[in-house]
Amino acid sequence: MTLRLKDLARVTGALVIAFGACMMPVTAAEQLPEPELADNGLHVQDWFHEGFLELADDLEEAAAEGKDLLILIEQAGCPYCREMHKVNLRIPAIVDHIKENFLVVQLDMRGSREVVDFDGTAAEERDLVRKWGVAFTPTMIFVPADATDAEGTARERAAMVMPGYFKPFHFDTMMHFIAEDAYQNGGDFQRFLDERAKTLRAQGKEVDVW
Repeated sequence: MTLRLKDLARVTGALVIAFGACMMPVTAAEQLPEPELADNGLHVQDWFHEGFLELADDLEEAAAEGKDLLILIEQAGCPYCREMHKVNLRIPAIVDHIKENFLVVQLDMRGSREVVDFDGTAAEERDLVRKWGVAFTPTMIFVPADATDAEGTARERAAMVMPGYFKPFHFDTMMHFIAEDAYQNGGDFQRFLDERAKTLRAQGKEVDVW
């Protein structure tokens, strides 16, 4: 299933972000610190996984911790990647949920580090990304914990691929969609998102789905 890119969030004044499940204003003091920019031009989070770029080992480690593997593909100068880091990944509740449910491996779409895919193929990041058919950043490839015994590449084992920048509520909802295994048995992300928004509104919470 491929999901279309949503409109880029605009941030002015008091940032309106998803804090937990609802949308509410937060002050600058309540946001997480801005991410650092690495030498390769990518924004980095101190909770990203630092392994040996052997994806089978990363998935086994994630599964041992009761988590899924999230492969995050970015590139230097990508405005959507920057927005994801400076908006979505500065929201404490979203970050806490990701850290609890996913082991995140960041790859550089133009990078030259060697990565070993699940099928045993070793390739530079840029070649591997091309092999997976990824042409846009950010792209997130979700590989479920129960795929440790599956066959094929990361793209073939993926439960879902999330291309492009999603606004905070959509972004957070996708993480819940995967973590709760709602994608299984023909799960419909749009329906999941609509039902989640409806439930939260019934609780008197404001939700921005546009």
